[in-house]
Amino acid sequence: MKPGTVKWLTLTGIILLVGAVGLTNFFSWSKIEPGIPSRTGQTALIAAKPTNSSSISLRPETIDPAQGKPNRLVDEKSPYLLQHAYDLVDWYPWGDEAFEKARQENKPIFLSIGYSTCHWCHVMGEESFSDPEVAGLMNEVFINIIVDREERPDIDSIYTNIAVSMNGTSGWPLNVMMTSDQKPFYTETYIPRENRFERIGMLDLIPQLKTAWENQNDELLGIAEEVAVKVNQIASTSRRGDLALDQALLDKTYQQLDAQFDAKNGGFGTDPKFPTPHKLLFLLRYWMRTGNEHALEMVETSLQAMRLGGVYDQLGFGFHRYATDEAWQQPHFEKMLYDQALLAMVYTEAYQVTGKPEYAQTVHEIFAYVLRDVTAPSGGFYSAEDADSDGEEGSFYLWTVDEICTILDEEDADLFINAFNMAEQGNYVDPIQAKPSGKNILFLSQPIRTLAADLQIPEAELVSRLDAARQQLFSERGMRLTLHRDDKILTDWNGFMIAALAKAGQVFNDPAYTQAAQNAADFLLTEMKAEDGRLLHRFLEGEADLSAYIDDYAFFTWGLIELYESTFDTRYLEQALHLTEELRAHFWDDEDGGFYLTPQDGEDLLVRQKVGKDRDLPSGNSAAMLNLLRLNRMTADAQLEDKAVDIVQSFALQIDGVPSDYSLMMNAVDFGVGPSYEVVIAGDPLEADTQAMLSALRAEFIPNKVVLLRPPGESPEIVRLAGYIKNYTSWNGQATAYVCLNYYCELPTTDISQMLALLGKK
Repeated sequence: MKPGTVKWLTLTGIILLVGAVGLTNFFSWSKIEPGIPSRTGQTALIAAKPTNSSSISLRPETIDPAQGKPNRLVDEKSPYLLQHAYDLVDWYPWGDEAFEKARQENKPIFLSIGYSTCHWCHVMGEESFSDPEVAGLMNEVFINIIVDREERPDIDSIYTNIAVSMNGTSGWPLNVMMTSDQKPFYTETYIPRENRFERIGMLDLIPQLKTAWENQNDELLGIAEEVAVKVNQIASTSRRGDLALDQALLDKTYQQLDAQFDAKNGGFGTDPKFPTPHKLLFLLRYWMRTGNEHALEMVETSLQAMRLGGVYDQLGFGFHRYATDEAWQQPHFEKMLYDQALLAMVYTEAYQVTGKPEYAQTVHEIFAYVLRDVTAPSGGFYSAEDADSDGEEGSFYLWTVDEICTILDEEDADLFINAFNMAEQGNYVDPIQAKPSGKNILFLSQPIRTLAADLQIPEAELVSRLDAARQQLFSERGMRLTLHRDDKILTDWNGFMIAALAKAGQVFNDPAYTQAAQNAADFLLTEMKAEDGRLLHRFLEGEADLSAYIDDYAFFTWGLIELYESTFDTRYLEQALHLTEELRAHFWDDEDGGFYLTPQDGEDLLVRQKVGKDRDLPSGNSAAMLNLLRLNRMTADAQLEDKAVDIVQSFALQIDGVPSDYSLMMNAVDFGVGPSYEVVIAGDPLEADTQAMLSALRAEFIPNKVVLLRPPGESPEIVRLAGYIKNYTSWNGQATAYVCLNYYCELPTTDISQMLALLGKK
């Protein structure tokens, strides 16, 4: 029986579905397709045009009063909730008021989870939540709650996992029918207004649920209770083991990634295809460890294909969220901050490994987009830009041949059309009609050097002409209706971008990148703190709010460690240690190890979760493990390494089967297995010899190292944090390197070549 059919709503059908699935995959994160509605069988999705979400912001004062009477969401700050502030649905934000109302009126709850740049959320909002008939039914039958998944990843995580276990897949919008005590009995992603093929529509679904709630209430409550019990049983089941943290585990991770690899197009799996840069970061380290050239080939094939494809914005730069095809040509157009950050990290490291200028250029272009379009005046970074404009997904980015011919002169237009694979009928396949749309997404089929040879044009000339055309078209595109930008600042995603900018600042010796990272870090350290000093998750309209999650602590700490190594400002290292201590105090599982998603004094939800597996983003536990190991090597605090080992062992039973699902955690294992290095540079940071030594060190790909700077003087600040380097002083007034390998220190040297030799680089 397929979910989404009319039969699925019979009571027997519900019992069979829950009983058969048994929630055995809870917290497995399998088959989640972010931003994509789940599909039953091979059923095609047909939808009306989405709502127009192209305004630059969605503050109450910018919402058009002509939209009608606002609902209670108009007083919220979330851009996603504000998009629904004029829906006809009587929405509540998540909170006690809604649950108490449901209890008093004995109504089920309709929970819808999404985010402001989600295309299918826009579709459902336009089709159903703004439709008088559907909204009338929803208001009659349910108490309706809407949640921004980016503000409340704890709520989203619970119900996403339940949806995966019940339906085999999930995505956004995620719609959950549940009791007033948060126990679900029905989940589905995008639901059309009316029945389409085997997908039930809202107009049929709601009356059936109403009938079941009124006539078979005890059975529905029993199902909800059974789901809740199983969820808590699975969440409380220990996954702790005694995993061998060795070369064999890293080999197994590589072998699984190799089996998933798309040798033709790069990336992993089939469509939809996500960048998953944390997997590429692992492969670079595996290549470094083993010399396995295929591991590096997998990385380069993926990076080149993504950069050439439609998943990359060829005019304005930056990456779209994912591709709907295997070849990276057909994008889903939203742009997320975290994708820019993590991909910039991979391209930076690939440049260190290969020295290929196209990787450096991609990094510079990503940051050009970030600093131009999603950087707040405060220094923090906004979350995302929408996929939709002018009521149509991707229209901001698409071009007709006629448009190109009108803007460019004939010769340049022909060159551009040829280079970027444009066609009269369009090369962009409309996701609803499943046929060419008449419009074109810009992508390259081959690198510029190859294209230049085929066209018999000098490469420099081709680059110059295409860049001039790009700038003309970019300027023209800027006249189109502006994309909606989600202007909330999230601590965790900003942590990624701080890490990426700080790393690039080192590798490319670019102080502008380092300064941008500092600006963001200083903003978070100043503004994203509660009165008790603990970290907060979200900043909007001059106000920080929402208790931080593990990801906020772990990813921001990652950024602070990178920023210390870029600036050697000890306050960043001190803050990294402080946040790590807070994380241990409020999130640690004393019984089985590892960190919970939420603090011990967080909101009481259906279950308290502990997540280790990577998704489109790496998990907070993975990042925390690597942070702990790096901080251990920086400060010689052995307890930090003990905690790092406890993290990986807390997920050992899951990791043992599919370590490739824990690729960032395997980076931490790679660091722990070694060889890993502690490098202390003793010298004046303003002197040329110290800078030369640091530049030589930063040019090399040595991922498993930490670097500290010991400036002149009896007791510089760094000695307070890393006391063991007190006596590491410069020789004869020259910059001096102290290199330690796996807890064994070599004699210090003032010779850069000797330093690199000790690091295995000469």
